[in-house]
Amino acid sequence: MTSAELGPDVEVQGGATVGTPGDDDLPEIGADATIRSGTIIYSDVKIGDRFQTGHNALVREETVIGDDVVVGTNTVVDGTTTIGDEVSLQTGVYVPPYTEIGDQVFLGPHAVCTNDPYPIRRDVDLVGPTLEDHASIGANAVLLPGVTVGEGVFVAAGAVLTEDVPPGTLAVGAPATHEPLPEPLDGQNMI
Repeated sequence: MTSAELGPDVEVQGGATVGTPGDDDLPEIGADATIRSGTIIYSDVKIGDRFQTGHNALVREETVIGDDVVVGTNTVVDGTTTIGDEVSLQTGVYVPPYTEIGDQVFLGPHAVCTNDPYPIRRDVDLVGPTLEDHASIGANAVLLPGVTVGEGVFVAAGAVLTEDVPPGTLAVGAPATHEPLPEPLDGQNMI
């Protein structure tokens, strides 16, 4: 089912849902998008050009996504989130509400962002992490609520970020420690 404002050359495969029936706010999807089967995109989502999903991706309400973004298979963008340009969210990534993702950011398979510092124990304001431009997050990494990942940071696979990571550093371990960025990892992402 499709109920959306679609740009030119947008492919919505069978079994994908774009827009919520009866909702006055239609999602907007730019040109040259591919939305694969099983994907659900809520109403009032705004997506730029050359957007791609894997199968069974979910993009919830009040999300703004830039150009050249990939939302991989079984990835969940849980709404009220901003995603920049040239971002790659690989298979099984979880992005909670109130997360901000800059440009040319990579999140590896099954990376998890969180937004509740005291899950179901206290009534607090939710705050997702902030990922600045050119951050690269390894597979199975976990980012705790409110953490800022600085520009050009490289987060190792399986790392657990409990505090802000300074720009241009390597975060490794659980809880993560910060080290100088090794020369082979220096520079910007090429997404």
